[in-house]
Amino acid sequence: MAVTRSVTKRFGILTAGGDCPGLNAAIRGVCRAAHDRYGMEIVGIANGFRGLINDDTRVLKPGDFSGILTLGGTILGSSREKPFGPTDKDEPESEKVSAIKETYSKLKLDCLVVIGGNGTNTTGCKLAREGLNIIGLPKTIDNDIVGTDRTFGFHSALSIGTEAIDRLHSTAQSHSRVIVIELMGHKAGWLALYAGVAGGGDIILIPEIPYDIRAISHHLEKRAKSGKTFSIVVVAEGAMSVKESEMDKKDRKKYRSEMGPSVAYRVAREIQEGTGMETRATVLGYMQRGGIPSASDRVLATSLGTAAVELLAKGNYGRMVALTGNDIDSVDLSVPEGKVKNVPIDHYMIDTAKAVGTCMGNE
Repeated sequence: MAVTRSVTKRFGILTAGGDCPGLNAAIRGVCRAAHDRYGMEIVGIANGFRGLINDDTRVLKPGDFSGILTLGGTILGSSREKPFGPTDKDEPESEKVSAIKETYSKLKLDCLVVIGGNGTNTTGCKLAREGLNIIGLPKTIDNDIVGTDRTFGFHSALSIGTEAIDRLHSTAQSHSRVIVIELMGHKAGWLALYAGVAGGGDIILIPEIPYDIRAISHHLEKRAKSGKTFSIVVVAEGAMSVKESEMDKKDRKKYRSEMGPSVAYRVAREIQEGTGMETRATVLGYMQRGGIPSASDRVLATSLGTAAVELLAKGNYGRMVALTGNDIDSVDLSVPEGKVKNVPIDHYMIDTAKAVGTCMGNE
């Protein structure tokens, strides 16, 4: 294949934050298009921004990014290192940023491609202000990045969450129990909402709609009186009661630490105390983030990866590639910076849930 001319000759690539299905598909999309179409040199950076701080890098060859499309995790490794918000109190953040700049310069990079969620793209935006050329790719199972309609990782986690809910139905029915299942979603309820609808959850609790345990109890009692002997409650990890929503962050954190290990256990206890119904809680946890990506996420991750390469080739830096409608586009890195894409209260999926009889915890 003929090599096309490119502004970018040599770039670095890293994955940061929590892992999710599709990271390797995105790495492959970036690297294959960059190598095959433009002949760019690629430097893989280990363990997110920590690899830049410690100069833990290596040149990637075709053999490194071949055969990884279906693999879960990331061949580059990841970390939650935040150079602008240090985790190591002995090392000021300015030293970490200086180390990143030094490594970037030493490696003679024309650009740095960062693949990650809100924190990663926010760090990318801050590094761009420090003079580095940055291109971002949005990934997260939470689907909460502003500027893109969907992130890769979400569809795979949705499938896993839905299957878990499906499996819990048989246990709940067999034992005539209420089962509360907790899905990820610290600040946004996209995953719990979509999985709850797909799995036929009877109650769905998301951070955007503070719940009233009385409304939940009433709904469960109404179901029981109608002859439905079991119920499934799908709850996002960041869901909160009306009481919690009125607290400041510090008081809420203290309250939660006193009330149990996670929201699923708190809700389960409140249901059992309020209704007398036998209630159990289960937390799906990291199962949601592991394993092979769905076909949809493979396609999206690959498309975002190849689109990032077009930005590299044109020297169009300071952008994050994004899915807008049915098109792959890009937005300025400042668009997602420090923001969370919450579920709008008037979103059609909330109305869909209510229309099929699902209680959202507030009525």
